[in-house]
Amino acid sequence: MSPEQFAAAVLAWYDVHGRKDLPWQQGITPYRVWVSEIMLQQTQVSTVLGYFDRFMAALPSVHELAAAPEDEVLHLWTGLGYYTRARNLQKAARIIVEEYGGEFPRSVERLAELPGIGRSTAGAIASLSMGLRAPILDGNVKRVLARYAAQSGYPGEPKVAAKLWELAERLTPYQRVNHYTQAMMDLGATLCTRSRPSCLLCPVRSGCRAHLLGRETAYPEPKPRKALPQKRTLMPILASREGAILLYRRPSSGLWGGLWSLPELDDLSALAPLAAKHRLHLGERRELPGLTHTFSHFQLVIEPWLVRVESAAPGVAEGDWLWYNLATPPRLGLAAPVKKLLKRAAAELNAGESP
Repeated sequence: MSPEQFAAAVLAWYDVHGRKDLPWQQGITPYRVWVSEIMLQQTQVSTVLGYFDRFMAALPSVHELAAAPEDEVLHLWTGLGYYTRARNLQKAARIIVEEYGGEFPRSVERLAELPGIGRSTAGAIASLSMGLRAPILDGNVKRVLARYAAQSGYPGEPKVAAKLWELAERLTPYQRVNHYTQAMMDLGATLCTRSRPSCLLCPVRSGCRAHLLGRETAYPEPKPRKALPQKRTLMPILASREGAILLYRRPSSGLWGGLWSLPELDDLSALAPLAAKHRLHLGERRELPGLTHTFSHFQLVIEPWLVRVESAAPGVAEGDWLWYNLATPPRLGLAAPVKKLLKRAAAELNAGESP
């Protein structure tokens, strides 16, 4: 198929089968498209739907995002994971407000210079909300093009990525670029799926080399696998008589940067110095079922302990520490496993069981 035939077939399919009712497709603006694209990085559409609506209700414009407290942004992001995305989102919003007067730059190159916006996300913003001709290469489109060309190699390798970008550039049309971009993402999400692709329904199957070879699922080639190392940590859930849990804010860089978390200890012997630091008198303690949280490069094995604080006067936040009231929780950004552990602690305490 020629590039013109490819684009025509994709657009004809989109007119009939393309997704047109997603929240960020309504009242399209660069801001709405941008937020949705960042949320959709490594996250499924079904998960993003509720988060996007809540985020837009709370922070409907780039100005409000730029001016919001970081804790509010992280609170709205809690559960989506990859929290660097949220922090970069706010950093980019402040640059857009301060350097561009609140208007998104109408250039893929300048968009890609903003924190958290790579070449593909910049292309999506430019094509979907501005009508500019700009190819994209997100995970779905990589899969479609890798199969179409039977491209060997892992797409994360620079040489392979360069070939796929070249193909994306060649196939992107000059007309209806916004519809074409959405159509390519939809093809990967609904037909050209990782397993069991619906090739008989695909509009470009006649030119797809992987289909002609009968080896659709062989492409794209997966990333070479390595066994994930494990790290262990003990997390004490220090519970006051008033039903508050001691949390601390993690450093802005690194794992769970800027989020509120439970303390992390090497073992129970470190509990006494922690209690002394905060002038706490500890009571009974009980180990809760463990929790394993998987990151992209390692697994964190958490050993949680519910510890009763017999005497302390939970007051205002002190530096990077605060008492988190389980009954009326403040709006804070919490790491996903910490949120699970707090729910577990609340259930234990409400049941009236001795920790």
